[in-house]
Amino acid sequence: MNKQQFWQLIEAARNQASNPDDGEDVARRATSQLATHPAEEIVAAQQVLWGLMADSYTNPLWAAAYVINGGCSDDGFDYFRGWLIAQGREAFERIVADPDALAELPIVRASAADGLDLECEEVLSIVWNAHLVATGKQLPDDACTIRYPELDPTWNFDFDDHSEMTRRLPRLAALYLE
Repeated sequence: MNKQQFWQLIEAARNQASNPDDGEDVARRATSQLATHPAEEIVAAQQVLWGLMADSYTNPLWAAAYVINGGCSDDGFDYFRGWLIAQGREAFERIVADPDALAELPIVRASAADGLDLECEEVLSIVWNAHLVATGKQLPDDACTIRYPELDPTWNFDFDDHSEMTRRLPRLAALYLE
């Protein structure tokens, strides 16, 4: 499975979900669909998924997750990026390129109004669970390798510094910090 096929899987799951903003439902549906693929494709999907996790491992996105969720640990950042993957390719690519554009997404605006966190740990298990359903076995330990990029040192500041966050992520700050 390549990246395009993985995104098609996510899009199909979003289209089947009663609410495409429900990351858990999207993850369940993607898992069910992926489990119908040959085992080799399922294993290959793990590399794609974790490649997307590496692509989205940036300080600006982490800062955005921090603002949106009122803090963001290492695990919390993983779960936030899982949620972002569940939003589909277009949203993912736009947000990775410009994390402040999160403020334009209706789900983000609604979460700001309702005080809800945006996380979806279940997305991180799509491939694992699909492989278990399809084969009855756990994913092989060597199903993927991941190398996170170095974080941008210019974003090495206290994310609780509201003035700095407002300067760097003005649209999100307007939703969450004011």
